[in-house]
Amino acid sequence: MTSVQRTSPGVRARLPDPNGTGSGVPPLVQAAADGAAEMSAERIVALDVGDVLAITDWFVIASAPNVRRVRRIAELMEAKVKAAGGGAPIRTEGLHEAQWVLLDFGEFVAHVFHEPSREYYDLERLWSDVPRHVFD
Repeated sequence: MTSVQRTSPGVRARLPDPNGTGSGVPPLVQAAADGAAEMSAERIVALDVGDVLAITDWFVIASAPNVRRVRRIAELMEAKVKAAGGGAPIRTEGLHEAQWVLLDFGEFVAHVFHEPSREYYDLERLWSDVPRHVFD
């Protein structure tokens, strides 16, 4: 596995980078991860689900210890994706309850969990057979 340097305020994925592009994940996925990191999200990962799931190519998963931070992480992820040239999410679910917020950007889906909900649904286990990109 190749380590990639961090740049403030965002984070970079640790993964093989055959294209030599830096993080190895698409720029909008990286922007979403940067937004999550800026708000101190916990356990940020990207799952490359494109080969096994027809509806999207990537999942970005992050969590927070309280619902207020879950909402703020989701808002900041959206802002960072827009700033990177992406559009608004096609669909947003769960923002009011903030136990599990889903932002569907088409190319990727961001999942922001309140930590107990993340443990319960355990998406990383459900998709354990796809490449995983861990962010520092």
